Amino acid sequence: MEARTFKNPILPGCYADPSICRVGEDYYMVTSTFEYFPGVPIFHSKDLVNWRQLGHVLDRPSQLDLDGTPCSKGIYAPTIRYHEGTFYMVTTFVESATGARKNFYVTAHDPAGPWSDPHWLQDAPGIDPSLFFDDDGRCYYTGNRQPPGGQQYPKHMEIWLQELDLRTHQLVGPKISLWDGALKLAHAQEASHLYKIDGYYYLIIAEGGTGFTHSVTIARSERLTGPYEACKMNPILTHRHLGQQHPIANVGHADFVQTQNGDWWLVCLGSRPYGGHYRNLGRETFLAPFIWENGWPVVNPGKGIIETEMPRPSLPEHRWPTQPACDHFDSPTLRHEWNFIRTPRGEFWSLAKRPGYLRLKLKPETVMEEANPSFVGRRQQHIDFAARVAMEFSPQSEREAAGLVLLENTDFQYRMEISRGPGGGSALVIRLIQRREGTDTVLAEQAVPAEAGAGAAAGKAAELRERRLYMKVEAIGQSYSFYYAVQAEQWFALYENADGTILSVDVGGGFTGTYIGMYATAHGATSDNFADFDYFEYMPI
Repeated sequence: MEARTFKNPILPGCYADPSICRVGEDYYMVTSTFEYFPGVPIFHSKDLVNWRQLGHVLDRPSQLDLDGTPCSKGIYAPTIRYHEGTFYMVTTFVESATGARKNFYVTAHDPAGPWSDPHWLQDAPGIDPSLFFDDDGRCYYTGNRQPPGGQQYPKHMEIWLQELDLRTHQLVGPKISLWDGALKLAHAQEASHLYKIDGYYYLIIAEGGTGFTHSVTIARSERLTGPYEACKMNPILTHRHLGQQHPIANVGHADFVQTQNGDWWLVCLGSRPYGGHYRNLGRETFLAPFIWENGWPVVNPGKGIIETEMPRPSLPEHRWPTQPACDHFDSPTLRHEWNFIRTPRGEFWSLAKRPGYLRLKLKPETVMEEANPSFVGRRQQHIDFAARVAMEFSPQSEREAAGLVLLENTDFQYRMEISRGPGGGSALVIRLIQRREGTDTVLAEQAVPAEAGAGAAAGKAAELRERRLYMKVEAIGQSYSFYYAVQAEQWFALYENADGTILSVDVGGGFTGTYIGMYATAHGATSDNFADFDYFEYMPI
């Protein structure tokens, strides 16, 4: 029997700012990626609940140059739309710590790609762009900006509209002010989308900032250019009135979709705080139904909020084959869940140098600086989880290290790494390093037993066996525990019950959730050395 309810979030982990469109009986969705590469994951669904990742929209360095991009800058709030055989994805690239930004769009005939190189838009201020195709086929761009008359209160923004010429790939005609707030002193007006429904143009907006006071508001007009009438029920969706003990927080940034059966649903972002108001998983993607009453949307009628379990859409359930929890790196390409920090530069990773292993070359860069380190990671997607790796690595100096990292940003992280002992001796040590506010503290250090290779054949085989080590992290809520083994499944505790709250945006700042990954570094030195990872396993517990 098909399930009658579904679980929120539909995309767990740091999948923020969702945008959705439907083509026939197929649904496509994209989310933000900030400083991570490839950019903008694209997902496909038949039933709005079960999603498979097709790939990434921005998967080539020619599309996305993240060199020097600070943490939590980069790619913001993509919008996906479909018109007459072509998919469009428009987004903002925030390129500097001062907020310098550029807006662009790319196109494709197949949502799985390839997508075009960017069409950079001139004189397109603000963030969170969206596209709207009117009945006559003309395309319009919406975004946010400071009001031409100046801001009347902190973070006061307005939503503006301009036509986009798809032949020249540029904005044309006048900029038209559409909206500057549903409520007095509602701030951070952004994330607008336009729709035409039953003769009205509807404009939805995210207001209140992307934190606890986040919300969705809506206005409508009989004319594209306005004036727009505010819905008297605004905000039509928020959780800010539910208090900080509610299991879903900072709900907002919505996009609408109508099913082939005529039903209406929205996707939006939200977070699941745990262990206090800490959001290690970042901002995730949620799904909710709504109906129309008197020309206005009513979200989740009778309740008005996003719930963790809700009735399913009236669509045939369509599940996709599940990926194994353990990646043995047997494929010629990395699985879609893996990311780099910023655009990968140099040939520092390989699945071909040693088939069945991910090889990471030691780079001078580290995960403690805003650079492109030798790192391959994925999102933490569950409150309780376990992740483990098998690594073969022989550090040649005390500067060389490789291992497992849990990353909030450059200044807040845990690193479980193998390196040489003090003075560069031959002994290997495993360390757990907590980095908080940019300061490293060694929480635990343990010599790796020399008899790790006991029983192995003599010579080269023994050498390889001696440098194989297993590492594991287990999290139960905000308690993170770290283990190592020199023989498979014979685990020793390195450090237990470490404070996980430093991996929350509420401590470390920014917009992303926790990433878990493999890395290798020579700490500023040039090295030809490398680390081989036999597998990486991630699973909820």
